Amino acid sequence: MKRLLPGLCALLFLVSTSALAAPPERAVHGRRLTSTHDPAITITLPRSVRYVGADRWDLYDICDAELHLFVEADAHKRVKAFYWIQFEGYLPSNTHVYDYSKDEPVTFAGRPFWKRARFGPTNDPQRAGSDSEHVRRLLERAGYELPPLMMNVRLVQLLDDARRKELMFIYAEELPAAANTGEQWPQMQQGLVKRAMKRIRIS
Repeated sequence: MKRLLPGLCALLFLVSTSALAAPPERAVHGRRLTSTHDPAITITLPRSVRYVGADRWDLYDICDAELHLFVEADAHKRVKAFYWIQFEGYLPSNTHVYDYSKDEPVTFAGRPFWKRARFGPTNDPQRAGSDSEHVRRLLERAGYELPPLMMNVRLVQLLDDARRKELMFIYAEELPAAANTGEQWPQMQQGLVKRAMKRIRIS
C-alpha cells in the first residue's frame, strides 16, 4: 500500500489540475472565430493567417483568460504579423475592475475601445504566468520565430458597466531594424492602427 500511495497522489494531482484548466469556449474555423457570449460576435481575419492555437487559464489567479492566436509568417515560419485575441473576466473571488483611462478612446467596428500602441524588442523577459508568456509558448510549440523588433496596437473593449469583463485584440507587425521610430513613430503608429482595424473584422 505504501508503494501505491506516491503514484496515487500524483495521479490525483494531475486529475485535479486538469479539472481546473477549463477548455476554451470559443470556436475557430479557419480564419474565423465565433463567440456566443461576452461578447456574442464573429471575428474574421485575412486569408493569409494561420491559426496557432488557444489557451485558457486563471491569469494570476484573479482572471479567467481565454487566448486565441493567429499568425502571418513566411515559409520558414518567421512571423511577419500576429493577431492575439483574448476574452477575459475577473473571478468572483475578487472585486478588481479594469482601468484603461491612460489609453486613448477610439471607435472600432462601431464599438467603444481603448487604444495603446508601442514598439520594442521581442526578446525581453516575460513575467511568469503572464498572458504574453502564454503567447510566446504557443508560438514556440508551433515552431514559429519572432523577428527581433515588432510594433503593436492593443484594442480593448470593456463589456459591462462594472468593468470586470473585456475583449482584447493585440495586432503586431515586424518593425524594420532601420526604422526611425523617433521621427516616424506618429505616422507609423497611425498606419499600424488603420491596418489593424481593416484586417480585424467584427460582426
